[in-house]
Amino acid sequence: MVKIITRKSLNTQNVYDIGVERDHNFVIKNGLVASNCFNKSHSTAYGYVTYQTAYLKANYPLEYMAALLTANSGDTDKVQKYISTCMSMNIQIEPPDINRSGIDFTPSADKILFGLSAVRNVGQNAIACILEARSEGGEFKSLADFCDRVDLRAVNRRTLESLIYSGAFDKIESNRQQLIHDLELVYDWAQSRARDRASGQGNLFDLLGGGFSSQNNPVKNSFEVAPKAKPVSDFPPQEKLRMEKELLGFYVSDHPLKSIRQSARVLAPINLAQLGEQKEDTTLCVVVMLNGVKKVMTKKGDPMAILQIEDLTAQSEAVVFPKIYERIHLLLQVDSRVIIWGKVDRRDEQTQLIVEDAEPVETVQMVMVELSVQQAATIEEQHRLRTILQEQSGDKEKAKVPVIGVVRAGDSRHLVRFGRQFWVQDSRITVQALQNARFSAHVQPLTSA
Repeated sequence: MVKIITRKSLNTQNVYDIGVERDHNFVIKNGLVASNCFNKSHSTAYGYVTYQTAYLKANYPLEYMAALLTANSGDTDKVQKYISTCMSMNIQIEPPDINRSGIDFTPSADKILFGLSAVRNVGQNAIACILEARSEGGEFKSLADFCDRVDLRAVNRRTLESLIYSGAFDKIESNRQQLIHDLELVYDWAQSRARDRASGQGNLFDLLGGGFSSQNNPVKNSFEVAPKAKPVSDFPPQEKLRMEKELLGFYVSDHPLKSIRQSARVLAPINLAQLGEQKEDTTLCVVVMLNGVKKVMTKKGDPMAILQIEDLTAQSEAVVFPKIYERIHLLLQVDSRVIIWGKVDRRDEQTQLIVEDAEPVETVQMVMVELSVQQAATIEEQHRLRTILQEQSGDKEKAKVPVIGVVRAGDSRHLVRFGRQFWVQDSRITVQALQNARFSAHVQPLTSA
């Protein structure tokens, strides 16, 4: 607790917050400046709000995280961080659902639904129209039922395409490409019916309750006789994810890095959300998606690149200087998965990576060395293993194959990541050398680990 020993009248002065080093209203002994001068009521208020939010997160995690995502929906970096937090809390984030989503993020059972307002090209008027139609007529049964019941002047073709591509109709029809093909026919059909209703004409099937009724032909709802396109196969998974990312700003139904999350953590224990906590010039590696590649020219006319990267936790920026760019530029493709080695750099209070090397995730292989507890604890065995790995390492710049130790203890297996100085050049030759020395070893691709 700081004790104020003098007070001085400073007339009108700027007021500074916690952490300032000078120009503060309070001066203490030896010319030092009080850097924490909040009064008790201010501190109590902050403490109470902290307690409330901690209580809500602990006792109502679903509702709390949904509210947090909604409140920060305009900040892509924060939303991605909170989605990562949801994953760590075993809370699943679902794509928007035309029959369940509201305007904002909505808690539903043990999941959180994306709100319709999060979908690009879906405006407030369209959302109001959709929610009103759903409230009056219940859940939508098909794309045709949806188009027939909403006002297509508010929900236009572009809006419908965005809803389909983002997964909002997946619970009705999971084949998104089929829906896009059907839309070409259904949209015109629904517009024609809307014009007939507006003119008071209707049609014969409407007058008969939606279809011609007989013993052999039961009455059908009007949307059941809507035209449909020929059957087509669905979009490839990667294309579906790409469209989700474009329209929602995030991968939601899945993530290209999710399948290798556990194995990637062995090689890259630091994620992008923790990048700002690392010391400058720290060398590390990260497994990321390339969201953007911007080629620029230096003053000397040499090409380099600025990368937009992301993992499951956050987005960041990476810089590839000319010498490195010349070597790796062919693999710098948008939407590709890569492992990047680089150094932490801070500029203008922003943390970024200076890329030293990169490799496609699909080509990354690891040498797995299985050790018993006795082997791992024996100095002679450690020395034998170290010698073999150093022999296989050779030129450090060319040694890109990580080595992972698997220590068996009863029924459990513990993974140990060997330092970069023990990485090797050729996985097959290294495994053969280890096996010749009576070590159990094999090659493991990162994507199947």
